[in-house]
Amino acid sequence: MTDSVQSIENSIEIESEEKEAGFFTDDFEFVKDSATEQSDSNFSALSYWAEVRKRFFGNKSAVFSLIAIILISFFAFAGPSMNKYSYSAQNLKQKNYAPRLQGFDKMPFFNGSEVMKTTTGSRSVNLYEKNGDTDVYYWFGSDILGRDIWTRTWTGTRISLYISIIAVIIDMLIGLSYGLISGYFGGWVDSVMQRFAEIINGIPRLVIVTLLMLVLKPGIATIIFALMITEWIGMSRIARAEMLNLKEREFVLASRTLGAGSLHIIFREVLPNIIAQILTQTMFSIPTAIFTEAFLSFVGLGIPVPQCSLGSLISDAFNSFTTHSYQIVPPLFVLALLMLSFNMLADGLREALDPKFKDR
Repeated sequence: MTDSVQSIENSIEIESEEKEAGFFTDDFEFVKDSATEQSDSNFSALSYWAEVRKRFFGNKSAVFSLIAIILISFFAFAGPSMNKYSYSAQNLKQKNYAPRLQGFDKMPFFNGSEVMKTTTGSRSVNLYEKNGDTDVYYWFGSDILGRDIWTRTWTGTRISLYISIIAVIIDMLIGLSYGLISGYFGGWVDSVMQRFAEIINGIPRLVIVTLLMLVLKPGIATIIFALMITEWIGMSRIARAEMLNLKEREFVLASRTLGAGSLHIIFREVLPNIIAQILTQTMFSIPTAIFTEAFLSFVGLGIPVPQCSLGSLISDAFNSFTTHSYQIVPPLFVLALLMLSFNMLADGLREALDPKFKDR
């Protein structure tokens, strides 16, 4: 009896409070019954890296670029072993063969025929049938020396990726260390280091490479060294700017108060907080290095024969572009797709790693 009286009194008190507040309990009801559906997705409990993954895989262009890079990397390492040809083997009896695929040799573009333009007009030529090589297949065709373009394209892609990634890793290590140290100490140290960086950045890259070619023999190591000399400037500027932004923050001051040394603060306190900027800049630096290597190889300052890269392949095919245009298409397409994919991937990583892009 006492419990019922107490409950009645409590209900009367609740009703009186609701009347004073201006609303009643039954004025509101949940739209959904599930507790998961009732939670606000904008404030759901997700870790930082879980949100990064969610934003990244929600970006279709970034996912497409990642898939494209994975496929190109796969063919760069597995493509040269998919047929019986090597990248340097020559067969002058089978030069300038158009693309021909087994099983698709009855279809246009892959039947080994090409249209030749002459002074009297255009005519279709099939060198496979003309020379009696009906059991020969060049998937991307052959060049002016009878070398397989498929094998050379993916071998050149492998070398271009190798040069660019190694150069970017070295530049990242140099640029990060240089920029973080310059921004942390400041004063005359920062002034001297920045003047030196401006001098290095002011020397044209082509001049540096040309001088290196006079001292060192052309090759992969020379190109990596040339890229290493100048490409670290951009990374050092970003690292310096982030250091200037973070070195007066509370967590840095707390570490300094507890007796932490300069190297500990630079590489253990500040560096982990700029990982997002480092990853983004690295992804932007890779296509720049690929293009620089391709340009150097195109003008004859890159990989020596019989080795090849995307730039040297484009340079070789450019000489026969008017007569055998199919030879320039594979390396040019791979180079364009590779640079576009890395740039799109960098944009996707920047939007995923930066919390300011969360609601965009």
